Amino acid sequence: MFTGIIEEQGVITAIEPSGDGVRLAVRAPLAVSDAARGDSISISGVCLTVTEQTSEGFTADVMKQTLDMSTLGTLAVGSPVNVERALAAHTRLGGHIVQGHVDGTGEVLEVRPGEQWRVIRVSLPAELAPLVVDKGSITVQGVSLTVSAVSDADASTHWFEISLIPETLEVTTLGALTPGDPVNLETDILARHVQRLLRFASPDGIPTTEEGGSR
Repeated sequence: MFTGIIEEQGVITAIEPSGDGVRLAVRAPLAVSDAARGDSISISGVCLTVTEQTSEGFTADVMKQTLDMSTLGTLAVGSPVNVERALAAHTRLGGHIVQGHVDGTGEVLEVRPGEQWRVIRVSLPAELAPLVVDKGSITVQGVSLTVSAVSDADASTHWFEISLIPETLEVTTLGALTPGDPVNLETDILARHVQRLLRFASPDGIPTTEEGGSR
């Protein structure tokens, strides 16, 4: 589990083929300061497992499905990434509950600068649209954010907007986003659970088991 509060910007230092996936090397000295083999670290919203580490960074294996579902497949040596260590039980939950399991990707549609903030509009896959609400939480490139606007439910194409403060623009990779850039999206886990429960609900609204019996 993560919180979506980015701890540092890392850099991809190597990408090596590994079967149908790749092995990534990431420079992230803060993240490895107390990490061990097998620990989880979020890279731009994707939960990866440390396989090797040095004092400056770590390596992790990325399977083909993850490359297909996220923006990790577009990374190159030198690419900056958002880095967050897994949530510790004694840590304040400054963002929201983030699993590091990307639901899909969106595309930056518009960037509107302001005096104190920057508004970014991102496309939203149709299957994820019911899970995103105005003033709700969403994770973009591993960053916990509040939705500031969302398209209507009956819109032909779906989008949402996020408003970024100077701190977020400075300490994460979101400040460098431009129209056309792909971004990793993770919707709120609570919304996903509610959606799943409703799919199993009987006509009278009582959740049922897969075998048909009421709970």
